[in-house]
Amino acid sequence: MNPFFEHQLLQTRRQFFGDTGIRLGGAALASMLATPGLSHGASEVHPALPGLPHFAGKAKAIIYLHMNGGPSQLDTWDHKPDLVKQFDKDLPKEFLGNRITTMTSGQGRFPVAPSKFKFSQHGQCGRWVSELLPHTAGIVDDIAVVKSVHTNAINHDPACTFVMTGNEVPGKPSMGSWISYGLGAETENLPAFVALTPNFPNGSNAQALFSRMWGPGFLPGRHSGVVLRPGSDPVLYLENPLGVNRKDRRSMLDALGQLNQRGFEKFGDPDIQTRISQYEMAFRMQASVPDLTDLSKEKPATLEMYGDRVKTPGSFASSALLARRLVERGVRMVQIMHRGWDSHGNLPKEMGNQCLDTDQACAALIKDLKQRGMLDETLVIWGGEFGRTVYSQGKLTREQYGRDHHPKNFCMWMAGGGIKGGTTIGETDEFSYNPVKDKVHINEINATALHCMGIDHERFALRYQGLDQRLTGVEPMNVIKKILA
Repeated sequence: MNPFFEHQLLQTRRQFFGDTGIRLGGAALASMLATPGLSHGASEVHPALPGLPHFAGKAKAIIYLHMNGGPSQLDTWDHKPDLVKQFDKDLPKEFLGNRITTMTSGQGRFPVAPSKFKFSQHGQCGRWVSELLPHTAGIVDDIAVVKSVHTNAINHDPACTFVMTGNEVPGKPSMGSWISYGLGAETENLPAFVALTPNFPNGSNAQALFSRMWGPGFLPGRHSGVVLRPGSDPVLYLENPLGVNRKDRRSMLDALGQLNQRGFEKFGDPDIQTRISQYEMAFRMQASVPDLTDLSKEKPATLEMYGDRVKTPGSFASSALLARRLVERGVRMVQIMHRGWDSHGNLPKEMGNQCLDTDQACAALIKDLKQRGMLDETLVIWGGEFGRTVYSQGKLTREQYGRDHHPKNFCMWMAGGGIKGGTTIGETDEFSYNPVKDKVHINEINATALHCMGIDHERFALRYQGLDQRLTGVEPMNVIKKILA
């Protein structure tokens, strides 16, 4: 029996393509990590692919604020004052169409529910903003609002998969994994891509988060987002056990690395390289994470800007501040996934709690980056996986209503590196049900994000399962040039 031949027979398709060149970056990293004393050297831990970026991008990092569940555009950014006259009237059939979820398809009628919240104009741009977002209203001249985003998916699982990977089908790399794969990172002591899952208000209707939202798909496993847990212990088992010091741990890893390297040379399994790099990164994070999460050195004025909950580990406010500290240290992408935005019923109370939990910190993040001269090179994205319907789900009163999923149009905003603040693109019809001007696909948000990072999304592709796979999908997508600086 030839063990090498037997291994080739047992190889997965993923491993086979890794061996034939798709994951040369992993092999390069392996050779670096196999060098004695690397942990004390200056070699890049997260190298970029040759030829990337395609051009000089204005952003060096991305902070993605994902409001999981689907925030209501009608109660935040898409001001429709005339809807008050339509209260409790049936939404015209020509607007309704034939694509609604089973959660409301059995309703006898679809009564219009105008927002109960007041809107007012803010900033030099004069943007209409809901009273739910008083702090974000103060930074409207720094953000570009896209009011006509649409997606293909109408339910949470495929919609969240779509917004984060550019495809409804699981198994594709997330945005952060693509960016880690292409651009690497400027840090040697932290992952290139970090995912944060903060706590959310009690009583909110929270949907599940899926690891594919920060997963590497068919890319090497080392490009997966590293999740820092909410709370005071963001990385489990980070500290060495009693009786083991840092020098001992280094010796153990070096020996283990040599054994793994022998396995790679014998079998050529790229997952071995992922294992080596993960061990090495864990060792580095033992020193870097405690300093990262220690907020005691932040100025009191900075902490005050983020609000009282910034001192509560695992809160959205502390996660927002942590995101700034991560990109400050060279992390390429930080993804914050805040749950609880799925307001099918009791929307006014639930949305009020959600916005109260996030609004101040979102605004503080922009202000903080700007004060430090980092906003021009950090792209910030805010949005959910879809919007909400104008018609009420369940009982309707002036003060009480719910809203179902609505993929046809919703609002997102972008700010920072490469984005022209104070701009708005897209308009919707009188019911905020269909885009009527500058329709934007969710993958065009992704194309624009890549552009800001110096990547041509059409050229940033990888051959997999017979297709040139891209973050923006295989169909033509355009960069949103109207919001570019």
